[in-house]
Amino acid sequence: MYLLQTVGIACPYCAESIEIVVDASMEQQQYIEDCSVCCRPIHLIVSVSDVGEIHMQVHDENDC
Repeated sequence: MYLLQTVGIACPYCAESIEIVVDASMEQQQYIEDCSVCCRPIHLIVSVSDVGEIHMQVHDENDC
């Protein structure tokens, strides 16, 4: 399993597809990353399963 993995998401503001680099060495994490298209803050909730499968929840700043 690679520790850094790229995950595609849709921005909750502009709906553009963007790629996020995720550190898969951490089981759970939350952070804010700006959209590379519209520059608005995206709240990301990331969980990594025991087999390395990444699950992401994507929220705008009002859903936090």
